[in-house]
Amino acid sequence: MLTIIALSLLLDFLIYAFPESLARKALGLAFVLFFPGYVFITALFPERKELDNLERLALSFGLSIAIVPLIGLALNYTPWGIRLIPILVSLTVFNVAFSLIAIYRRSKAFEPWIPWITIEDVKRELEWESSSKLDKALTAILIIAIITSIGTLAYVVTHPKPGEAFTEFYILGPEGMADNYPTDLFVGENGTVIIGIVNHEHRNVTYYVQIWLVNLTWDNATNTTIIHEMYPMPGWFNVTLPNVPVNIEGNWTPQFETNYTFSIDRPGRWQVWFLLFKDSPPELPAAPPDGNYAETDAKNLIIEAINGTIQSLKLNVNVRP
Repeated sequence: MLTIIALSLLLDFLIYAFPESLARKALGLAFVLFFPGYVFITALFPERKELDNLERLALSFGLSIAIVPLIGLALNYTPWGIRLIPILVSLTVFNVAFSLIAIYRRSKAFEPWIPWITIEDVKRELEWESSSKLDKALTAILIIAIITSIGTLAYVVTHPKPGEAFTEFYILGPEGMADNYPTDLFVGENGTVIIGIVNHEHRNVTYYVQIWLVNLTWDNATNTTIIHEMYPMPGWFNVTLPNVPVNIEGNWTPQFETNYTFSIDRPGRWQVWFLLFKDSPPELPAAPPDGNYAETDAKNLIIEAINGTIQSLKLNVNVRP
């Protein structure tokens, strides 16, 4: 029981100091799938005669699978919720508390159970000597299946599949909030937004941001978007960002943000489109004499952005004379 207490506290230290270590993953597997059931069973049945070794082993795994979800369910109704730290603290308290109870009950037991198993003990409990060849073969297959299952589970837990790859792309108002966007301007008046990017692609990515000034309408008769004017705005940029793991425990923090100030030199209802491309930007046709790309293939970029095939953001701006 003292070993269980020590290993539980060691895991707490590993998660704090070495969160990506293999030791943390291996010990965490036992911490969740074995320790809770083991200390619970030992506290309930401290006498050797009450359960044999195989029953204790099976019940330790089985009860752990039952206890941990119940603790998680209880945490779900608390202000802390189902998060790493509350789960870690709750399971540590559970393991330590029932370990101390088990130590006390063992000290009062007439013939306490001590977790020391030899090959001879296993053979005796399996009635190995008196078993038929078929029973021995089935027992061996069962033991191999159990060991294989535990090994497979350990591998899956210690080598988790990478999460979904995605990129956060957002614009904020000049105060850094999702509010007070410059949507009502006069001709030539400056408006400022904050462009933000966060890389969760599991690799380094070079991002290219294009900014377009677009005037378009929706044709109800044909259910199509008609782009009347489309001009590139100054301030296109690219930036290379490393991968940032998704952190669901702590507060969200930005990775890359930049202020973007623009002005529009003609009145009307406009849309400012921010298009995000990874690794390389698309090829653009030659610039038209008047700078209006609406009659070129570049308009397909806006159509794709509207359809959601290009990661994009849009800001509706009403420009007064």
